Amino acid sequence: MNQQAIFAPFFALMLLTLVVWFYMYSRRIPFITGARLSPSQLTPLELARLSPPAVVNPSDNLRNLFEIPTLFYALVLYLYVTQRVDDTYVVAAWVFVAFRILHSIVHCTVNIIVLRFSLYAASTVALWFMLGRATVAVIS
Repeated sequence: MNQQAIFAPFFALMLLTLVVWFYMYSRRIPFITGARLSPSQLTPLELARLSPPAVVNPSDNLRNLFEIPTLFYALVLYLYVTQRVDDTYVVAAWVFVAFRILHSIVHCTVNIIVLRFSLYAASTVALWFMLGRATVAVIS
């Protein structure tokens, strides 16, 4: 198995993070300038309180991309360094990333909570599968 195959979903998730980052600022900057917020209103708490969901949700999603996905990045690097990458890990990594992409789309747009949570849960199950499989391999 080509060990580097695991880096395609790895970089796809990084690209998603970049896209959400740009999207967040494309929503936030026009809101701040249009609302003519003062510097005292630009604290994280105050900005979140004043901002409409179309501005807050992309910011929340960006924050989400630095939570559970950090485990994914660490696990991918571990799998690569230990030469354990196989087709099962690569498919599971793509499942994780695909559901994270869908989660971000929902979170940044319509934000239907039940749908968003379902997508989040599906992505996380794929990651827990990868982590569990790697853990069993280490223990065995």
